[in-house]
Amino acid sequence: MGDSKAVLTRRTAMLAGAAAGAAVALPGLSRAAGGDDPDRLFAELDAKILAGMKAASVPGAAVAVVFGDRTHVRGYGERTAGKAGAVDADTVFRIASTSKTFTGTTAMTLADAGKLDLDRPVRSYVADFDPPKARDVTVRQVLNHSAGWLGYDFHDTGSDDGALARYVGDVRGLPQLTPPGAVFSYNNAAISVAGRVIERVAGEPYESAVQRLVIAPLGLERSLIALGSPTIGNVATPHDVDGGKAVANPDYFRLPRSNNPFGGVWSCARDQLAYLQFHLGDGRARGGGRVMSEKALRAMQVPSGPGGAMFVELVGWGVSWMIRPTAEGIPVVQHGGDLPGYHSGFIMVPERRFGMTLLTNSESGPALLAGLFIDDWALSRFAGVRNLPAPARKLAPAELAPYEGRYWAEQIPSAPSVDGKPPARIRFSIDLKAQDGGLAMIKVGADEPHPTALTFYKPDYVVLPANGARANFLRAGDGSIEFFRLGGRLFTRQG
Repeated sequence: MGDSKAVLTRRTAMLAGAAAGAAVALPGLSRAAGGDDPDRLFAELDAKILAGMKAASVPGAAVAVVFGDRTHVRGYGERTAGKAGAVDADTVFRIASTSKTFTGTTAMTLADAGKLDLDRPVRSYVADFDPPKARDVTVRQVLNHSAGWLGYDFHDTGSDDGALARYVGDVRGLPQLTPPGAVFSYNNAAISVAGRVIERVAGEPYESAVQRLVIAPLGLERSLIALGSPTIGNVATPHDVDGGKAVANPDYFRLPRSNNPFGGVWSCARDQLAYLQFHLGDGRARGGGRVMSEKALRAMQVPSGPGGAMFVELVGWGVSWMIRPTAEGIPVVQHGGDLPGYHSGFIMVPERRFGMTLLTNSESGPALLAGLFIDDWALSRFAGVRNLPAPARKLAPAELAPYEGRYWAEQIPSAPSVDGKPPARIRFSIDLKAQDGGLAMIKVGADEPHPTALTFYKPDYVVLPANGARANFLRAGDGSIEFFRLGGRLFTRQG
């Protein structure tokens, strides 16, 4: 869920601080998994989304749901605030980091065809890939976010077909935070490495490989990869929020081509419904064409890398999918996306044949998404599963002392390369201080610091009471706190 605009990502910053509709029957199950009336639940979902849009000043949104043998697709609000043009099922939004699952799906089609081995080193396919502390990092590790180097790199290497190769060449200069395969740390740059592997194996640019192997076979007629605003019409405009009002910001249409593997896909609710049905299915598209084997599809949803916390607890990562535990022991498969002006969520419970995606066109989108993709409002109603419990614990000052201190992280902005080198890394910091048996998180250098409460619920894991999001600490070999993982990003403890 990368963000190339702000130093502290929008969703991480959030942690620190009626149009057209349709419901159609599908062959298969006769009742929803939870036994509830689908029409009533769809109406409750519509009401919750509309109320959340109003509260957060989100001008436009679109939802797609698979629920047992029923589907629900609907648009809400306006494509551009204050202008004619309603959002509908065919309105195109940038899906941001859910694009990573398109990269993973493309890689798995190649693996299923015997052209790619996910457990071979990246350099088996990209001969000049040679990061000094990650020479043997595997394709699977770059797809499950355990490559270990700094992952928040958005720099622009041009718009020609060599852009991705140049970007991946720059990875050798990124600091290695953890050994490959050892720790989950959300890694946009690693997904672009996977995109470069796809280019080499498929023998064509990343974008055309995704189109040929995934978008076209699945019949996603309005999904595409474009650097700026798509020219297909019916496109949701990205918005800022100023003084509680949504303000269109067309500058947010731009995204460097090097970022396409981790954030470049545009799609609409109707196409996202087909994408949900595919990943809940058996490897065939809706028309019956085989895209990959069912075994390969299921392998994408099995943890193959370390877990931790990224807004929710994770038992691990599959092939580009977050795997989330529940109190009932039934896994949830999830992703989402954050780029300036576009924020989305995507969630599935394959065992209960439930899936949902929500697309938004505002910087305030995370406030709406939190109530549907972090807590268990939708999961409990549609799939009968709930988050792992997080009972609040108050720690004594001596117990809190090891966690206190300053933590820092870095990222590379979306500016162009200069003289063949990426722009300088930007460092930013947060302070954690003991407060009321928990911790207060304060962004260093903020004009008006607003401390965010962190409450412990089990060793090294905290929850943000304001919205239920979770984060965790990682320890060094000597038992001391080394990192704070917030929003999937590693913040290094200073001193």
